[in-house]
Amino acid sequence: MGILAVLWEKWVEFRRDFYKITVSNMMTPLMYLVIFGMGIQTTSHGEPYLNFLIPGVIAMVTMTGSFSAVTQNMSVQRLYEKALDQVMISPTPLWQFLTGQIIGGSLRGLYAGCIVLLLTLPIHTGLIFNGWSFLVMLLNGAVFSTLGLVLSFTAKSYSDAPRYNAFIIMPMSFLCNTFFSTDTMPGGIRQVVMVLPLSQASAMMRTIAAGQPAGFAGFGILLTYLAILGFISFVYIYKKKNL
Repeated sequence: MGILAVLWEKWVEFRRDFYKITVSNMMTPLMYLVIFGMGIQTTSHGEPYLNFLIPGVIAMVTMTGSFSAVTQNMSVQRLYEKALDQVMISPTPLWQFLTGQIIGGSLRGLYAGCIVLLLTLPIHTGLIFNGWSFLVMLLNGAVFSTLGLVLSFTAKSYSDAPRYNAFIIMPMSFLCNTFFSTDTMPGGIRQVVMVLPLSQASAMMRTIAAGQPAGFAGFGILLTYLAILGFISFVYIYKKKNL
């Protein structure tokens, strides 16, 4: 019931700000697709660059949508509304509260990814998106929702949320196999970037879009991130409860 309560809160928030959320999730990827995909006529790996770009942008917006949905709200609730303190003294199990936040954030990321799919639907690229694609979007969203939880727990002020975007999310958006292949990076840097979660999500989305099996290595890496970040968030909130 605690998970459903959190998801209901997320649904009410989504329904209230539906148009704002939809437009904000639409504008940035649309600009990327128009400027980089259509404005720059080039090829990548022997295919139109747009075929390379679309799966990467979908992975990117699932990251930003999930991360923003959790980080900003949790920072405000913890620092100003003191809602997290109220959750701790309520009968709601804390693991259900955290699980609901992660699921709610991942669904917001999935929604952002679906918007990009709809925007690119009129473009006949031949790319394939199926159930595996949606699973990757959900899992990628869950990873960054959990990262958003961890960072929101460590935030000292509401202004920390934009800083996390500037120092963590923005660099990953451009470097992690989204706009250009990591194959062109120098050795050492390439290996580090490739193990980041967005790089794995972009690679799997691109592989699935090409009609090939995604493989289990990428899923394993994303699940590892989810487990580690989830453990950190659970340790933090239960430690705070016992202070």
